[in-house]
Amino acid sequence: LERLSQRRTDPVTGERYHTTCRPAPTPEIQDRLRQNPKDKEENIEKRIETYYRNVKALEDFYEDAFYVNADQDPYDVFEFIESCIIKPLPCKK
Repeated sequence: LERLSQRRTDPVTGERYHTTCRPAPTPEIQDRLRQNPKDKEENIEKRIETYYRNVKALEDFYEDAFYVNADQDPYDVFEFIESCIIKPLPCKK
């Protein structure tokens, strides 16, 4: 929720910032930053609720799918995904 709700975009340059992790470099840029309506907390909470309401059905359908821990080095994530897709992807008949 925090990661998504604190995203901002500079309408002049199109550059993206995060109020905590990557703040705008100058007060002038900070003043003109805009938040996408999708990134408001109440909208994010609705999306999260929808996700949790549907995730079980997806897990059941894709029972042979694999879990990707993306909280690691991008090269390691790539290697893991590559090793998983060498096998045919699961499909339900």
